[in-house]
Amino acid sequence: MIREETVSDQKKKLINKLLLERISLRGICRVLDISRRWLQDYLRELYQQIPADLNFQLPDEAEIELFLIEADEVWSFVDNKRNKRWIWLILERRTRQMIAVHIGDRGEESAKALWKKVPLEVKLQALVLTDNWEAYGLAIPSDQHTACNKQSGQVSLIERFNCTLRQRVSRLVRKSLSFSKSERFHEKAIKYFLAYYNKIRLWTKSLPNFTVMSS
Repeated sequence: MIREETVSDQKKKLINKLLLERISLRGICRVLDISRRWLQDYLRELYQQIPADLNFQLPDEAEIELFLIEADEVWSFVDNKRNKRWIWLILERRTRQMIAVHIGDRGEESAKALWKKVPLEVKLQALVLTDNWEAYGLAIPSDQHTACNKQSGQVSLIERFNCTLRQRVSRLVRKSLSFSKSERFHEKAIKYFLAYYNKIRLWTKSLPNFTVMSS
């Protein structure tokens, strides 16, 4: 195996990219001939650089009367399928950026934790579209919340993103041996992808003055 001091910056950049694809950590180690221990140490350092705001940036407009945002939750687990960890997400429709994420159970407290993470400037002007899961109605003010049937298409963007998340983050693939073994790495791996996704959305929409996550 390659020792830590011989892993080049170019190879580290390749690792950063491979972490965004559906490949296990062991697979990365095999392909790049690096040790699992070195990779885990590198991940600890890399994940510390994830921005708290996930690279989310408000649309560059002088006045915004209303933010239309969609919320949904995705099932996952850590270590074994009995330890369910629901990934709660909120997406801003205009830029399709991910505003916030919370990982917990599927109850009222997790819904409240997600809503609490929404930036105040968004929260004050937001209409949140969700499915009919009752926890949303308990967490989000009724005058800012609309529950929709799945068939309405009102939460189609966030549901489509959920599919992308499952396909790109190996530990979320339903039938796989690449599941998370620790709560911390589970959360960090998901946030790493979300921060990358937001950065790409910003480039696509050509929004200025955004913060790029360090590589």
